[in-house]
Amino acid sequence: MRRHHHRERHRTEHMGWLRAAVLGANDGIVSTASLLMGVAAAHASRHDLLLAGVAALVAGAMSMAAGEYVSVHSQADSEQAELDREREELANDTDAEHRELAGIYIGRGLDPALARQVAEQLMAHDALDAHARDELGITEVLRARPLQAAAASAASFAAGAVVPLLVAALVPPALQLPLVFAISLACLALLGAAAARMGGAAVATGALRIAFWGALAMAVTTGVGLLFGGPA
Repeated sequence: MRRHHHRERHRTEHMGWLRAAVLGANDGIVSTASLLMGVAAAHASRHDLLLAGVAALVAGAMSMAAGEYVSVHSQADSEQAELDREREELANDTDAEHRELAGIYIGRGLDPALARQVAEQLMAHDALDAHARDELGITEVLRARPLQAAAASAASFAAGAVVPLLVAALVPPALQLPLVFAISLACLALLGAAAARMGGAAVATGALRIAFWGALAMAVTTGVGLLFGGPA
């Protein structure tokens, strides 16, 4: 008789890198497309337009990486401080920590005798891990990883920024504004739909939300370029 292993896939396991990747790609498309449209509306040459686009890609990717690294590293520092404090408490008063863990399980519905037994066995196996998971809410899957988050943000920003940059480089000047807008907007909608689907949210809502704010950003920046760019 064959045994079928039940495997579950939980979206929360991927939410850390998914968040960084979605935010990075979204910012890459929106900021670079908006900048290109604003510069193009001001009647810049193709060389100046592409130079501005490349500079936006590099600066944006580095900014995203630095910001994500600092943010997630702060979270990692807080987690480590909590673990150090918990390790000290376990060393100084094991009985109190045992009662604390058992109390958590009782609060979740276990019989008091069973809760004490579960706490005893888990602490015998790995006391710090048990308290980190059930008292502090820190698990290996959801631990803060600064370098991973920074790399995901930088790579996704660059991937998103490449889209409008390639459009601006390949199409005739007369078509730069409409095509950068249309293709960037389509990519934003696809990105929003994919992120919503992976996160279990409404696909249409995710696509419309990100497309609306992207279109608004590009329209405002284009208006600024037309306002200050002067006649062709």
